Amino acid sequence: MTKRHPSFYILAAFFALFVFFLYGPMFAIFTLSLQGPDGALTFPMRSFGFYWLGQVFQEQRVGSFVESFQRSFGLGILVVAIAIIVSVMASMAFRSQFKGAQALFYLTISSLVVPGVLISLGIGITFQVLKIQTNWFSSGLGAHLTWTVPFAFLIMLGVFNRFNPFYEEAARDLGANDVKTFQEIVLPLILPSLIGVALLSFTLSYDEFIRTSLVSGQKNTLPLEIFGMTTNVTSPALYALGTLTTLFSITLIAAGFGAYKVLSRP
Repeated sequence: MTKRHPSFYILAAFFALFVFFLYGPMFAIFTLSLQGPDGALTFPMRSFGFYWLGQVFQEQRVGSFVESFQRSFGLGILVVAIAIIVSVMASMAFRSQFKGAQALFYLTISSLVVPGVLISLGIGITFQVLKIQTNWFSSGLGAHLTWTVPFAFLIMLGVFNRFNPFYEEAARDLGANDVKTFQEIVLPLILPSLIGVALLSFTLSYDEFIRTSLVSGQKNTLPLEIFGMTTNVTSPALYALGTLTTLFSITLIAAGFGAYKVLSRP
């Protein structure tokens, strides 16, 4: 048996410490969410049960998790649809080096380097000047798109940079027009990548806090609702919400991975 170099054990210990700091808080939240009615916010646990998991679906002292989740979920789905459409159309357009393409490219991704709070403030001021009421499904949607569309665009740009144009040329030689070529040739080939774009766009929108903070209007998305509850007297229901949203995220990832495996089959 080959003797390992001492650096291996140092790196292994560092990796174990990294995993502990990465997942330790998560498992602490999972554990504290499994308490009875007399549960507390800190250790030691007073009892074991699923009481607070059920309380997530009830009206809270200062808000509602269910309604804010519905807003975040609906907003995320809308963001996914728009991000996919815009990113596909834009990346296909960038395949031909039109005049001003480079300037437009840098303008598109510039919102990724601008602080989110400034974008949120700018959108809020714009709506105020135009005398339009800010809301989670209007100004909030715009704020989320400034964050999700550039990422989706960069991904699809990489996909089309590796796309073989001979497939499209062969389809046109056989008499297919542009629409039919896209439907029957391009779309099936890029569909697995679109699943990844959809998952990323939904995640970025579902978790977004800073860009939504000043433009959500009177009704909060889930991250804003959680933040609002942490500033008041709270309960282990917050931990239970963390457990349920983690399970929700894992389910989405599993569904996306399953769809990717199915669509990637030759």
